[in-house]
Amino acid sequence: MLDVIGAALVDLVTGWHLFYMMVGVFVGLLVGVLPGLGGIAGMAILLPFVYGMDPVSALGMLIGLAAVVPTGDTFTSILMGIPGGASSQATILDGFPMAKRGEAARALSASFFSSMLGGLIGAVVLTVFIVVARPVILAFSSGELFMFTVLGLSMVGVLAGSSLLKGLLSCALGLLLGSVGAAPATSEGRLALGTDYLIDGIPLVIVGLSIFAVPEIIDLLRRNSSISQAPLGLGAGWMQGIRDTLKNFGLVLRCSAVGCIIGAMPGLGGTVASWLAYGHVVQTARDRSQFGKGDVRGVLAPESANNAVQGGDLVPTLLFGIPGSGSMAIFLGGLVLLGIQPGISLIENRLDLVYTVIWSLAIANVVGAGLCVLISPWVAYLTTLPYVYVAPYMLMTIFFAAFQATTNWGDLLTLVGLGILGCYLRRFGWPRPPLLIGFVLAHSAEIYFYQAIQFQGWSWLSRPGVLAIGTFTLVSLWLGVRYGRAAIDEGGVSGRVIKMWPQLLFTVALAAIFAYGIYDSLQWSFLARTFPLGISIAALAGTLAVLALLFRADYEHKAVFDTEAEPEPGTRSIEHYLLWLVGLMAVSALVGFVIGLALFFAVFLHVKAQAPVWRNAVMTGSAVAFLAAMSYVFVLDFPSGLLQEFVDMPWPFN
Repeated sequence: MLDVIGAALVDLVTGWHLFYMMVGVFVGLLVGVLPGLGGIAGMAILLPFVYGMDPVSALGMLIGLAAVVPTGDTFTSILMGIPGGASSQATILDGFPMAKRGEAARALSASFFSSMLGGLIGAVVLTVFIVVARPVILAFSSGELFMFTVLGLSMVGVLAGSSLLKGLLSCALGLLLGSVGAAPATSEGRLALGTDYLIDGIPLVIVGLSIFAVPEIIDLLRRNSSISQAPLGLGAGWMQGIRDTLKNFGLVLRCSAVGCIIGAMPGLGGTVASWLAYGHVVQTARDRSQFGKGDVRGVLAPESANNAVQGGDLVPTLLFGIPGSGSMAIFLGGLVLLGIQPGISLIENRLDLVYTVIWSLAIANVVGAGLCVLISPWVAYLTTLPYVYVAPYMLMTIFFAAFQATTNWGDLLTLVGLGILGCYLRRFGWPRPPLLIGFVLAHSAEIYFYQAIQFQGWSWLSRPGVLAIGTFTLVSLWLGVRYGRAAIDEGGVSGRVIKMWPQLLFTVALAAIFAYGIYDSLQWSFLARTFPLGISIAALAGTLAVLALLFRADYEHKAVFDTEAEPEPGTRSIEHYLLWLVGLMAVSALVGFVIGLALFFAVFLHVKAQAPVWRNAVMTGSAVAFLAAMSYVFVLDFPSGLLQEFVDMPWPFN
C-alpha cells in the first residue's frame, strides 16, 4: 500500500499534472460563472481535448473542472438569483436575499468556505471507501453490475423532477438513444436511419452538449437583456462568512455526509443532494423564521452538500463504471477515451491512479475556493454584461467541441437536432438529467444482462448480491413515489397554460419516436431487438398516458407545464433562436463552417446586440482567430461547404 501511495504522490507533484489540473479549475470556474454552461456541458467541452493526453494529466484536468463547477455556480445564484447550475438552485433561496440586503460578500464567503470543506470531506470519504470496497468489488459478477444499472436508472427516473411519469419516460428516451448503432450481442445496426454516421452510435459529448448547454443558452437569450438587471455591490463580511461556517461546522459536516451518500447512489447528484440538505437544515433548525429571507444556514447546507457530492459521485463511477451524476457520465466517457476501464481492473492494477484522482479532487477544491474569493469583484461586473455578447462565444465553443467527436458533418447536425429536442424538453418540464444517465447506462445494462444470461443462465437472479440490490431498488422506488414530489421542475414554475396544442404536439412527437423504435426493433434478430423493443413498448404506453393527462388538463400530475405560457414583455420564443441555429447550419453548409460562423457572429451581433461596427469586427475576428488556432493545434480541418466542393470538382480547367 505504501508503494501505491508513493506512486500517487509522485504523479501528483511531478510532470504536467498540476498544470492541467489548474487548467481544469480555470475552465470549471468559467463555466460555473457564466450561466448556460454547467458541470455536464463543461465536462463535455473538455472531453475532446483528452485525446492523446497522458492519462494522469487528463484526469487531473477533468477532476479540476468537476471539483470547482459547483463553487463557480454560486456567483450567479447569489448575485443575480439565477442558478448557475441545477445543483445551485437551493442556494438562491437565501443567498440572493442576502445579496439584496448588502451581504453578498458574507454569502459568497460562507459559500466558498463551506464548499471547500464539503469537497475535502468528500475526498476523505472516497479515500477510506476505496480501501474497504476492494473485496466487495471482487465479489461482484455481471448480475450484480446489471442490478446496479437498474438501481441507477430507477433513482434517476424517479427523483429528477416532480413528475414521476415524465422522469421515467425521459430516462427511457435516453436508453433508446443509447441503443442507436451496433447491437452488443450481434453488431446489427439498430435505429441508424440508413446512415453510416449512426452505425457507431451517437457520441456522448454531443448528447451532453445538446441536451443541456443549448437549451440553457437559448433560454438566457430569450430574456433579451443583461444577465443581471442591476449590478449588486458585494459589501463587507468576508470574514463573517468564514466565522458563520466554523460556527455551524456540525451542520456542514452533516450536509457533507448527505452529499457523499447521495453522490454514491448512481444517477442522483448535486441537485438532489442540495435540496435534501436544505430541507434538512430547515427541519432541524429551532428558528426557521429567516429561511427564504436571507439565513446564512440556507447557503451553508446546500453548498457543502453539492461539493461533497463530487467525492461520492466518484464511488460508483470508479468502482462500478456507473456514473453517479450527469457530469460523471461525461467523466466516464473520458476514462474510456483514455483507455482506462473502471471497476475491478482499475482498483487492482492502477490503484495509484485512483488515489491521484482523489487527491486532485481535494487540491482542486482548495484552489478553486481561493480563486473564487480573488475574482469575486470582477465576476460581479462580468455578470452584468448583456448575454447577447456572451452567447455567440458559448455557441462557437459548443459547436467546436461537438465537431471533435468524429469530425463529421453529422456531429453538427446531431447537435442541432438533439438541441431542439432539449429545448422542448426544458420548456414542457420533461427532466433532462434522466435522459443523459439513461443514454450512458444503456450500453452497460444491455451488455451486463446478456453476460449474466450467458454465463449463469437465470440462476443469477438468486444470487444474494442481486437480491440485496433488487430490494434496495424497490425501496428507493417506493421512497421516490412517496416523497418525489418535493423536487422542483427545471425551468421554474409555469403559469396558467393557455395554449395546450404545443405540448400535445411535442408529446405526440415523442410517441412517434417510441413507435419507430418498435418498428425498427422488429427488423432485427432476437438478441438485437429485445432491449430496444422492450423499452419502446413500455415508453409508448407511458407517453400515451401523458397524452391522456394533458387532455384532462391534470395539473395534479404536473403534466401541464409550459415555460412560455406567460412570457415576460419583450421575451422572444424558443423558435426564434432555434431559427438562428438552423440558419447557422444552413450558411455553414453553403460556404463552410468557419466562414458560416463568422457571418453568424457578424449578423447576430448587428441584429440582436446592435453592436457598433468596431466591436462587431473585434468580436468576430477573435472568434475566427480562436477557430484558426484550434485548427492548427489539433490538426483539424473544419467542414467545407457546397461552394468549396463545387470549386474543387475535377473541372477541365482545374
